Amino acid sequence: MLNNTIHENQGGFKMGLRIQNNIAAFNAHRNLKTADAGLSKSLEKLSSGFRINKASDDAAGLAVSMRFRAQIKSLAQAGRNASEANSLLQVAEGAGDQITNILQRMKELATQAASTNTGTTDRANISSEVDNLESEISRIANSTKYSGTQLVNGNFGSLGVSTQATNSMQAAFGIQSVDVSNASAATEYGITVSTAGNNAMTITDGTTSQTISLASASTGLDTQTLNFSNLGIKVKVNAAYFNDTLNTLDNAASTLVTSASSTSSFQVGYENNSNNNISFTLANMTASGLTAEVDVSTLSGAQTALTTIDTALDTLANARATIGRTQNQFGFATANLSSTMENLSAAESVIRDADMAFETVAFTKNQILLQAGTSMLAQANQAPQSVLSLLG
Repeated sequence: MLNNTIHENQGGFKMGLRIQNNIAAFNAHRNLKTADAGLSKSLEKLSSGFRINKASDDAAGLAVSMRFRAQIKSLAQAGRNASEANSLLQVAEGAGDQITNILQRMKELATQAASTNTGTTDRANISSEVDNLESEISRIANSTKYSGTQLVNGNFGSLGVSTQATNSMQAAFGIQSVDVSNASAATEYGITVSTAGNNAMTITDGTTSQTISLASASTGLDTQTLNFSNLGIKVKVNAAYFNDTLNTLDNAASTLVTSASSTSSFQVGYENNSNNNISFTLANMTASGLTAEVDVSTLSGAQTALTTIDTALDTLANARATIGRTQNQFGFATANLSSTMENLSAAESVIRDADMAFETVAFTKNQILLQAGTSMLAQANQAPQSVLSLLG
């Protein structure tokens, strides 16, 4: 009897010679697709240098490396912040150095004027020079700036409001915010508000007064800013400010006192907390700020000036010491930032970067498998043609 089935005992299964479904070709094709996908991944990794090119490559690893990358970029900017802070402090230190020289000259002149053998005419000339030197101290202090910001005249950084009366400057009466960043330090301001017809607000420091009136809220804006430019104060008001039914506003007076010194804050980390910023103050190095205003036109005045100038020199020495130690602090912060960036970059590299040697091995393997799979698929496609010999 003719048996049209070939029995294959090797491997423990029977396989018929069929042409409708070429199982061997399917198997070869499946393995070929696997090798082709592996080759594509190897090419992607070798060409990009990254082990993770998309979330599906390693979802958890991508999430971790994204956080690392954000932290590294933030630390790089923090390093620039620290460098800029050092530059700012160096500008302030330069001004302090020149003011020190001026005070030393004033000490020399006061010593000369404090001696009886100095004549009236000479003392008058000495007094004129001391007055000029005092003016120069204040000029230097007021003109020393970094990127437009005054440094050593008492207005550096952001001034705070230390006292504010609880009457007309309340949020309930339409006062949304008060900005005193450009106001004078340790200064008391009187504020009066009148809603009678013109919604006028007046601010004065006792010497300079400025009044701003707003007839109505016709601009349609939710908020408006009253810019008291002569005093360096901005008051933002909202619609409630124009409500005449709030009679408490009428003729109500407030007292606003700015803090004695301004502070600055430099971000030297990637988180919003005190451990990631450095704050410092810069002293007022004007003649009045150093209490270096003296009168050497008389013998007794010159003798008193010796003590006054010594006190001013001590104050200035403390101010310069603050600058110096803050510079050192920023130096250490910069070094730590560099070290942290290096270590985080190494950690991010381990997670995301491709091991080029390993990927080259994988690429070579997949390349060989692809070539072999292509050849085997061709062979599998040829196998069913043996059926033709049976039809002859």
